[in-house]
Amino acid sequence: MTVSILLLSVSLVLFVQWIKLVKNPKSTPITPDTFAGLGLLWLFSLIGIIISMLMKRVPWKIVRGFPILGWVSIVSLVFCLLSPYCVRVINAVDFLSLTTSVLAFAGISVTHRLKDLSKISWKILIVALFVFFGMYFMDTLISQIALNLSGR
Repeated sequence: MTVSILLLSVSLVLFVQWIKLVKNPKSTPITPDTFAGLGLLWLFSLIGIIISMLMKRVPWKIVRGFPILGWVSIVSLVFCLLSPYCVRVINAVDFLSLTTSVLAFAGISVTHRLKDLSKISWKILIVALFVFFGMYFMDTLISQIALNLSGR
């Protein structure tokens, strides 16, 4: 089941990259390195999931509770530090195609928890508005500073 979900996600990334290429021919092209990069991302995810499942048997609570995303990140980091090939082929995968797929899966996962969100007090809305405003304000401020420093 996990393997097929990972395969579906890799296929979605490839589909999004292809659509982006159709809309903008100057964007990241689909090459054999793209397929190798997607294969490596699939493999890193699978290894991270397997490590997470194995760590559930460890008696230390901090290791048992470590998220799958953390294990996948560690596996990816180790392999990319050891091999420039990994970095090269993963660079052939369009970053925005990856984020689009990740955000789609995040949206799907959040919808399963809407009942939990509705139980949270209305005060979370105020906190969320301040967080969103603060993030937007700081992003624009940092961008403006960077543009001024670069002379634009």
